[in-house]
Amino acid sequence: MGSMSDNHDPIRLLAIRDTPLSLDEVYAAVGDDAAGGTAIFVGTVRDHDGGKSVAALEYSCHPSAEQEMRRVAEKVVADYPVRALAAVHRIGRLDITDAAVIVAVSCPHRGEAFAAARKLIDDLKHEVPIWKHQVFTDGEEEWVGAGSC
Repeated sequence: MGSMSDNHDPIRLLAIRDTPLSLDEVYAAVGDDAAGGTAIFVGTVRDHDGGKSVAALEYSCHPSAEQEMRRVAEKVVADYPVRALAAVHRIGRLDITDAAVIVAVSCPHRGEAFAAARKLIDDLKHEVPIWKHQVFTDGEEEWVGAGSC
């Protein structure tokens, strides 16, 4: 079993929540004595999309979303030397500047941490069934979904 003989599970935190996300919680979850680099990505609600002003948005998810999130995380752990990984996504109504998603990965070196965190957020956005309902300031609305759904 080598270095994994301590039954070390690098997936420390995966959650979909209807409450505000905590950067401190995510950062603390990926703390690891063997990690030399930690990369964190925070996706926030911006005030525009496609040239239109956004008033607010709401995220909703399929019941399988957390299971799919775990599948994505397990693939990142298999492909990179991950010491610890965390991902949380918000659902419900969010305002401009609210954190919609936070992912963090710690690895022995910074390059690996950056690459793994990028893979994690990209795959999460494309494969986990979470939908974004945007309400624009002009009253129009739009649904944006996960790529594979």
